[in-house]
Amino acid sequence: MRVGVAHSEVNPNIHVMNSKGMWLTYALGIGLFHIVLLGIPFFSVPVAWTLTNTIHNLGMYVFLHAVKGTPFETTDQGKARLLTHWEQLGNGEQFTLS
Repeated sequence: MRVGVAHSEVNPNIHVMNSKGMWLTYALGIGLFHIVLLGIPFFSVPVAWTLTNTIHNLGMYVFLHAVKGTPFETTDQGKARLLTHWEQLGNGEQFTLS
C-alpha cells in the first residue's frame, strides 16, 4: 500500500484522454480560449482563429512531445519519467482510440 497516492492507476497519463468527459472539456476549453481572443478589441475574427490555431498547436507540441514525465506520483518505479505524454498514451500501444 502506498501512502499519499490518491489514484489507483499505475500511470494516470495512460487513461486521461479516454476518461469520461475529457473530449468535451477539451473542445470547450479551446472554444473558451477563442472567445477570450475575440474579446480583444483589435483582433479580427480571422486573426483570432489564426492565433487560436497557432497557440493550440504550440501548446500541444510542448505538452505532448517536449515535456517528459508525469505530474502525478506513479507506482511504475520511474518508467514514465523518461517518456513524453505522447509515448504514454494508450499504454504504449499503437492505433488506440486516444
